[in-house]
Amino acid sequence: MPRYYEEKEEDARACGGVREDLRQCLLESPCVLRENKSPKQCLREGHCRSLQMTFFACKRSMVSVSSSFSAGGL
Repeated sequence: MPRYYEEKEEDARACGGVREDLRQCLLESPCVLRENKSPKQCLREGHCRSLQMTFFACKRSMVSVSSSFSAGGL
């Protein structure tokens, strides 16, 4: 369940809520807790895949919006 709406510090970065959920998911995954692997390694192995895809889609939409503004000035 996404946690970005719960009482937390405000993350002013783009897609901050999804970023925090992905971070928490990785830190709480069996890959990190039981196998003592790094969150980065667990991410590469496919853990928390749905949150990873959501985060990348959010970031992609931010790039898409900014490029549409800069393309209009040409």
